[in-house]
Amino acid sequence: MARRSNARAAKIALRKAALAEDLKPVHPGESGGQYKPLSESDIEQVTATIFRILEEVGFADANEHCIETCLAVGATYGEDKRLRFPRAVVEDALNKCRRDLTLYGQEPKHDMHLSGSKVHFSTAGAAVMIADPVNNEYRESTAQDLYDMARIADQCEHIHMFQRTCVLRDVTDNHDMDINTAYNSVMGTTKHIGASWTEAHHLEDSLKMLHIIAGGEDKWRERPFMSISCCHVVPPMKFTDEALSCIKVAVEGGMPVLLLSAGQSGATAPACLAGAVAQAWAECLGGLVFVNAIKPGAPAIIGTWPFVSDLRTGAMSGGSPEQAILSSACAQMGNYFNLPTGTACGMTDSKFPDFQGGAERAYTLSCAATSGANIIYESAGMYASLLAACPESLIIDNDILGAALRITRGIEVNEQTLSFEDLKDVCLGNKGHYLGSGRTLEVMQTEYIYPELGDRLSPNEWAEQGKPVLLDKAIARKKEILENYFPHHVSDEADKKIRAEFNIFLPREAFGRDA
Repeated sequence: MARRSNARAAKIALRKAALAEDLKPVHPGESGGQYKPLSESDIEQVTATIFRILEEVGFADANEHCIETCLAVGATYGEDKRLRFPRAVVEDALNKCRRDLTLYGQEPKHDMHLSGSKVHFSTAGAAVMIADPVNNEYRESTAQDLYDMARIADQCEHIHMFQRTCVLRDVTDNHDMDINTAYNSVMGTTKHIGASWTEAHHLEDSLKMLHIIAGGEDKWRERPFMSISCCHVVPPMKFTDEALSCIKVAVEGGMPVLLLSAGQSGATAPACLAGAVAQAWAECLGGLVFVNAIKPGAPAIIGTWPFVSDLRTGAMSGGSPEQAILSSACAQMGNYFNLPTGTACGMTDSKFPDFQGGAERAYTLSCAATSGANIIYESAGMYASLLAACPESLIIDNDILGAALRITRGIEVNEQTLSFEDLKDVCLGNKGHYLGSGRTLEVMQTEYIYPELGDRLSPNEWAEQGKPVLLDKAIARKKEILENYFPHHVSDEADKKIRAEFNIFLPREAFGRDA
C-alpha cells in the first residue's frame, strides 16, 4: 500500500510540474475543421445565395463616406437608397483582403496567428449585470468588475484574448465609459484586447491613449494590441452610420476590425438556419468590401455571430444546439473562403455555474472549435444569454476550453504513437499492463490534458479532503487572483500621462499602484 501511495504521489507531482511550452498537450491555434455541418453542395448553395443577397438586396442606411468609397470600387447605389455589391466587386475585395492575420498581444507570447482553421478562445459580451454566486444574486456591472475579469482572464491559460465582457454601469458619460472600458481592459491583461466604441471620436481619443501605452504611434502601428468589435450592420441588411464611421477611424488608425453581424434567427435573421448563415456572411462580406475600399489589406476578421431565438417565446437561446450548428456552419464557410473568422459560442442560458451552464458551454464550444473557427468569442463567463457575466466562471470555463482544444487537436497517428513495440513488450513479457511503461510516463503530460479545477478524486479521497465543491474552489481562486495579481506591463509614466489627459474612473490604488 505504501509503495502504491508513493508511486501515485510521484505521478501527481510529475503531472503538476511546470511543462515546457512545446510539451504542453494543447496550444493556441490547434487546427480544427473536422466537424463539417455543411456538405460541398450545401456550401455552393450558401455561397450563391450570399452573392445574390449582396447584388440583389444590398444594404440600407449607408452613410455618405461608405457610399462614395464603395462606389469607387464598383458598388451601385439605387433609387431605393440601397448600396449593392455586384459579385465582381466582392470577389475583388476577396482578392485584396488580408488572409493571414496576427492579433498582437501586449506581450509577444500572447500573439494570435489567425490562418486556416487555427482555433483560439476569447471572452466577449456587453453584460449589464454580474452573476454573483457568493451572494446568489445579480447586480449591475461596474468598472472594477471589468478590470477584475481582465486580470482573471490573464491568469487563464486557455483564454487567449480578452474582449470586453461587461458594460460599466457606474460610468454614466458615454465618452468616459468608452475610454475607461479600453483602459481597464488594457491594464488588466497582457493579452490581445477587444472592445467597442459608441462614437467615432471616442475611438479617436482611445487611439491617442493606446499610442501613449505603446510608446508612440509608430510602435502602436507595428503591434496594434487592441481590436474593435464593430456591429456595422443592424440585421437584416442595414448599415449603421456611427459604426461605419468607427470602421473608418479604426482602419486609418491601424486597428484590426471585427466585422460583426449578430442577427437573431426567427427575429432579425431567417428562422431557417441555412438562411441565417447566408445573411450573416452577406452582411460581413459587405463590411469587408468597405474595409478594403478604404485600405486594401487592412486587418479584418469576419465576425459571423448569428444567434438563436427560442421561437416559443422570442427570447435568445445562446446555449441551444442550434447555436452550435449555426456557429460551426459559419466557421466552415470561413474555411471555404479562407478568411480570418470569429463566431460566438459558449454562452449559456443558465443563470449561474451549474450543470446546464457547463453542458451548454461544452457542447457549443466543442462544435465551433472542431469546425475550425479562428476565434470563438463569448466562450467563457457569460450567463443568462449574455445579460450577465460571472468572474468565477472564467476560472471554471478555462478547464472546458482546454478540453475543447484537446478534442480539436485530435489523435496523431504514426509508427511511434501506434505503440506496437510497447504492446509487444507488455504482452510477450507477461507484464500485463502499461503502468510502468516508459512510453506511458513520457506521454502522460503531452498526450493528456488535466483539469485545474475539475474533480477526479475517488469518493473516499473526495470525502477525506472535505468534499470540495467546484464552485467553492473557483471562488477561492478568484479571491486569490484579485488580492495578489496586478499586472504592471503599462509603465507608471504612461499611466500618469493617460490620467492627466483622460477622465479615468478608478484610482491608481485599484490597479495596485501608489497614488
